[in-house]
Amino acid sequence: MTAEGFRKLALRLPEAAESAHMAHPDFRVRGKIFATLGYPDADHGMVKLTPEQQQALVEAEPEIYAPVPGGWGRKGATHVRLRRAKAKSLGLALTLAWRNAAPAALVKRSG
Repeated sequence: MTAEGFRKLALRLPEAAESAHMAHPDFRVRGKIFATLGYPDADHGMVKLTPEQQQALVEAEPEIYAPVPGGWGRKGATHVRLRRAKAKSLGLALTLAWRNAAPAALVKRSG
């Protein structure tokens, strides 16, 4: 996966928009961040999951997903190693993160 591939997958989600936060591209739904690119370096992305979702992805694919160090990671912020990620797995992770950030009515309408 490339950063551009991550970007395309994120922006396919309903009402997703690219912005920036702390000099890194981020992806938002109705103003709430669900993913970022370029932190800690250009080879990584981040998805905002629940701790339970994070645990499941890290256990299933530890070569791709890892908790962000510190408090954000304990709350579900999860690094994505872009070079190792495949579109299907990353698409699932981005969808989970999007659903966590999106308003309930939008999630319901989007199926």
